[in-house]
Amino acid sequence: MVEANVELLEDEPQYKEFAIEEFLVRSEPYYRPVSDELELFQAAYEQHIPVLLKGPTGCGKTRFVEYMAWKLGRPLVTIACHEDLTASDLVGRYLLDAQGTRWIDGPMTRAVKAGAILYLDEVVEARKDTTVLIHPLTDHRRILPVENTGNIIEADDRFLLCISYNPHYQSALKDLKHSTRQRFISIEFDYPPIDVETEIVAKESGCNEEQAYALARLGDKIRNLREHGLAEGASTRLLIYAGRLMTHGIAPRRACQVAIVWTLSDEPELQRSIEEVVHSIFE
Repeated sequence: MVEANVELLEDEPQYKEFAIEEFLVRSEPYYRPVSDELELFQAAYEQHIPVLLKGPTGCGKTRFVEYMAWKLGRPLVTIACHEDLTASDLVGRYLLDAQGTRWIDGPMTRAVKAGAILYLDEVVEARKDTTVLIHPLTDHRRILPVENTGNIIEADDRFLLCISYNPHYQSALKDLKHSTRQRFISIEFDYPPIDVETEIVAKESGCNEEQAYALARLGDKIRNLREHGLAEGASTRLLIYAGRLMTHGIAPRRACQVAIVWTLSDEPELQRSIEEVVHSIFE
């Protein structure tokens, strides 16, 4: 199933107005810049250059796109990619109803027409025959061929394609082809420095600065355990979850156990290692 901020409308003029009004990010999302990613994204938008975001789970890629959509005043269509995602899910399909057969645009087609920012999250999870759909949108042509109707749709001048993936999950079967990668500029994300992560955790969770600093230190130490068999370090998102539980009155160790330790691994030995780190910080 496609997770997209799109409803099916029959009237094309109404759709364009609807898309802009309905899918604009109306309130400013909280995003703390770490480097020059804001300037890079804005330059890419103005020059019609597709953007690839690379980084680990929960490091702020999706929040960054939401913030930039708000900053640029463009509607945002987000699609969570998965292995069952088909070309028809993205472009559209014919449907039968009481009036007969009619064509329904998919979320990609609607985003292209409305000049939205189209965000394909974890694009490597999509099937290879699906990802090739984006090729004509990522060069000088900026078009979307619709094979089932024989139409070619030119992208609105304000349209931008943005994709993301987690390089830590790369494999021979789940990686972007070089022919796809070289159609984008790439912005690399990582977990922020401790002082910046402290600020983010405090802002997003509502916990006090001392607790936020302790959680940021915890995240930093746990990420070092990746060398000892931990598949993925503690994301900023998980630190925020722990902070929210602590704000609600849950004891720090218990909050870290359910939000971080038990989430990161099912292996008893790894869990004990993570809990030792938790106990060393939250004495």
